[in-house]
Amino acid sequence: MKHEFNRNEDWMKLAVSQMRSRFEQVCQGGGKKALARQAERNKLTARERITYLCDSDQPFHEIGAFAGYDMYEAEGGCPAGGTVAGIGYISGRQCVVVANDQTVKAGAWFPITGKKNLRLQEIAMENRLPIIYLVDSAGVFLPMQDEIFPDKEHFGRIFRNNARMSAMGITQIAAVMGACVAGGAYLPIMSDETLMVEGNGSIFLAGPYLVKAAIGEEVDAETLGGAETHNAISGIADYKFSNEQECLDHIKKMVSKLGPQPLAGFNRTTALPPKKDPAHLYGIIPEGNLRPYDMREIIACITDDSVFEEFKQEYGQTILCGYARIDGWAVGIVANQRLISKTKKGEMQLGGVIYNDSADKAARFILNCNQKKIPLVFLQDVTGFMVGSRSEHSGIIKDGAKLVNAVANSVVPKITIIVGNSYGAGNYAMCGKAYDPRFIYAWPSARIAVMGGEQAAKTLLQIQVAAMKQQGKEISSEEEQQLLQTIKDRYESQTSPYYAAARLWVDDIIDPIQTRELISAGIHAANQNAVIDEFKTGVFQV
Repeated sequence: MKHEFNRNEDWMKLAVSQMRSRFEQVCQGGGKKALARQAERNKLTARERITYLCDSDQPFHEIGAFAGYDMYEAEGGCPAGGTVAGIGYISGRQCVVVANDQTVKAGAWFPITGKKNLRLQEIAMENRLPIIYLVDSAGVFLPMQDEIFPDKEHFGRIFRNNARMSAMGITQIAAVMGACVAGGAYLPIMSDETLMVEGNGSIFLAGPYLVKAAIGEEVDAETLGGAETHNAISGIADYKFSNEQECLDHIKKMVSKLGPQPLAGFNRTTALPPKKDPAHLYGIIPEGNLRPYDMREIIACITDDSVFEEFKQEYGQTILCGYARIDGWAVGIVANQRLISKTKKGEMQLGGVIYNDSADKAARFILNCNQKKIPLVFLQDVTGFMVGSRSEHSGIIKDGAKLVNAVANSVVPKITIIVGNSYGAGNYAMCGKAYDPRFIYAWPSARIAVMGGEQAAKTLLQIQVAAMKQQGKEISSEEEQQLLQTIKDRYESQTSPYYAAARLWVDDIIDPIQTRELISAGIHAANQNAVIDEFKTGVFQV
């Protein structure tokens, strides 16, 4: 066992090291030359602005660090989706911060940039958190305008959200530290207050070149829409500052004056550290997610005093349900169990598979947590629902639908951690991205797909081989194996957590040891929204 633990630990630590290396690469933004140009213009980088703005004694939890990862290579890439963003503390107040990265294509908006900005606004709205925009963007990336401009979840939705958040009473502060052009000019003006930095900040619907082309007027950027123009003439901006530090200092003062807001009131007591060393998390997940393990070990590493009060412990054993505390917060945990179990009837149940009884149990537990207003934590390592005639005759679809119904209609905050596999309808039932978790994170060991790579590759191979035979083409066993490997490699790359994070199917890829901290921060954010809808499940078969 010790040998197996060490092998798992080496595998996970290598994956974490690779993640950190890739993150450091992402932090370079548009590259060293672009970063140097930012400094030459007396401008801080997006990350420097956030570091200066946020409280140094509190963590900043980045969201979407791997957005756009390995995407848009033909356009030169889009590290972090051209935007650095997350949740941090400003003057002791938890806030969402969104900063355009001017070093990436002058801060232009790619399709993933729009998706990321909308995700951050969604977080602000769901949790009633103040949101700070640090604006420095050239606007929409024109070569891809058709993928970012007109649709419901595109660029224009940002301003719709500005209006909605204002109506909800959510504080929005915009600091214009660089360009803010075309449609993007509406964002700071639709915020509660607008700050501008002299010499660098500018706001206009059309820049000097477009103005010249459109109406023949020759005008420089400062006269057209600089800080002096919008503070003294148009009245659009509210404050101007000689440098970025002064601007950011003023944001701190503004946030410090925000009034208190009613809380949801989720139960919290004095936190206790886990009895089980959290570093043990590195050695639990088997290399490649291929062998069974006890999910209770993971739970023991993240819960206060390593206490987990199991619900229906002997029933539906492929899903663990129970109550615990994480950093003092009361939580309900729903977790896939990877151990192979035996029912009282002597039947063997495969770990990581959702059976009728486990779906029934989890649905009931979710109802209980909603009744008690206890936030839910989902720990995913699921290969899907059980298939076959016995399961179908027992009504697996009915029981699965019952679980999906409970998850979909749950009104308490849901936080999802994908620690291993996340396949098929199991992803949905265990609160995948489509089911509105407040936050969703993946370990480097996560794999997200409609089914496992081996099964998918064999299925796709059968389809391709059948099509070739219909065309009268023969394929040797060697060619078939080579084709299988090609399909498998392609499919495996799409199940990677980086593929998912690049497309914002998860908010971030995290070091397993951060799990407890991020769950706590997520519940703290959720607690800022006192409005909890009435819990209704609708119609489902019992």
